[in-house]
Amino acid sequence: MNFEAVKSIYLFEMARMKRTLLQSVISPVLSTSLYFVVFGAAIGSRIETVEGVPYGAFIVPGLMMLTLLQNSISNASFGIYFPKFIGTIYEVLSAPISFLEIVLGYVGAAATKSMILGLIILATAHLFVPIEIKHPFWMLFFLVLTAITFSLFGFIIGIWADNFEKLQLIPLLIITPLVFLGGSFYSIHMLPEFWQKVTLANPVLYLISGFRWSFYETADVGIELSIAMILIFLALCLSIIWWIFRTGYKLKT
Repeated sequence: MNFEAVKSIYLFEMARMKRTLLQSVISPVLSTSLYFVVFGAAIGSRIETVEGVPYGAFIVPGLMMLTLLQNSISNASFGIYFPKFIGTIYEVLSAPISFLEIVLGYVGAAATKSMILGLIILATAHLFVPIEIKHPFWMLFFLVLTAITFSLFGFIIGIWADNFEKLQLIPLLIITPLVFLGGSFYSIHMLPEFWQKVTLANPVLYLISGFRWSFYETADVGIELSIAMILIFLALCLSIIWWIFRTGYKLKT
């Protein structure tokens, strides 16, 4: 394992977070604060509690997951797409480092930035509502595993994308709607029975449900099922990345 190579890629990507502090940190925090003001104040005044949890506190895991997914994907996809765009990716590919070390560097930095932002969002939430984390270990487990998994997914998108429009296509048109419809701001038990069954087909539901369970011990699906779903998606992403480097898909042309 060439740790120096991994460290170089990792530190280079982390430095980009400092250079774009307004976009990387301040903007998501302000957006989340607006969610608390709009949903917490407007809707929270009409819905006091959801499954025994104050509504303002109930939406915190969903908001954290929304931020985590969006930033994990965008950080990783842009991190690998930009070297492709300017042509420096060929210098990385010709260097004496393996694809595993390349992935560790780019995905590790993207996941780290997302986890830092997620914890900042958690600290921001404390300014608006009282939060109790009943299972801190499982909260960190879901935070880390989700950040890594969707950073891998973002890495795949960055390789697949041919332009900046495609880079934003999946996060905006697929991931964000799935998060909003995956129980971020409500429990699926509040829906009619038919729509409850439809929502179970949304993979993001299992992430949000497991994450919320770590806070309040309330979940829409079993915690074991949530863990299994994210591990399956992690394995799928790893398999696709292995295939990409094995075949040189959109890397050798």
